[in-house]
Amino acid sequence: MKKLGDYLQTNDPEWQETKQQAYQKNPWFTIDFIDIAVKNIVEQFLQEGLLLEWTKHYHLDDNIIQKNIGIVMAGNIPLVGFHDFLCVFISGHRQTIKLSSKDDVLLKFLVKKLYSMDIEIQNLVSFAEMLKGCDAYIATGSNNTAIYFKQYFDKYPNIIRYNKTSVAVLSGDESIEELDNLSDDIHLYFGLGCRNVTKLFVPKDYDFIPLLGSFDRYKYFRDHHKYTNNYDYQLSIMLLNKVYYMTNGSTLLMENPAAFSAISTVNYEYYDDEETLKTDIKNRDDIQCVTGKGFIDFGKAQEPGLFSYADGVDTMQFLLSL
Repeated sequence: MKKLGDYLQTNDPEWQETKQQAYQKNPWFTIDFIDIAVKNIVEQFLQEGLLLEWTKHYHLDDNIIQKNIGIVMAGNIPLVGFHDFLCVFISGHRQTIKLSSKDDVLLKFLVKKLYSMDIEIQNLVSFAEMLKGCDAYIATGSNNTAIYFKQYFDKYPNIIRYNKTSVAVLSGDESIEELDNLSDDIHLYFGLGCRNVTKLFVPKDYDFIPLLGSFDRYKYFRDHHKYTNNYDYQLSIMLLNKVYYMTNGSTLLMENPAAFSAISTVNYEYYDDEETLKTDIKNRDDIQCVTGKGFIDFGKAQEPGLFSYADGVDTMQFLLSL
């Protein structure tokens, strides 16, 4: 895996062409955002020291009874299923992957590159349009598809993941740098990831002007036709319904109790007592992570490490217990 990490840091023409193909197939996967996703994978997953620390934690050995793990991957952001792929690979199991049609270019290429590094990997990783005959399943999707996954895979060991989103808790005394970092948590990947912040909890009389200013670095989103279509639609709905909103011209802020927000919009809600708020957040099952003072640092939401398991379910422990 370290070799793959080294390769991802090169300007190999074939890799550059693959990224371009992914973008052409899915316009949400801009080259810049693919590069950010790959940079995080290299820095957080594929460093030799980090991999050694991770594997030592689970006392891996060669005596595992090899199973075939079926993985249904999401496609909301580039290479979003890489951590599941890595967990199965490192555990020693075989895997059969069903890719999302939105992200079926990048991982296929990287696995092919691994084949060229070690031909035996062909016996460990394969792709399929339908998953049948696997010994266990890991499936990620929307709440609707998760219900289907639960019914279909229930008689097998499984991890089924539902919709999640992320929130931020602001105190009102954040620095400009912290607000800029929060803007990254909101806007990276156009806000499509489960670790993207879609809801802000703010104190009474919060001044939104500096926050809106921090959004300006993403004003270029208005040049992206898919994003602009979403922004214009959401703005029209707010105007028709006479909903109070704030905007810097590219991102909409509206008061709304919902944790999930539409593309180009961010919800906010006022809070009175921070300790009560923390308890409320802790008891919710639709929140992936929380940024803010006393939580994950602003700007770090999209940098999960090897031990940052989705939904708090230890994927590696699940695989080793089969």
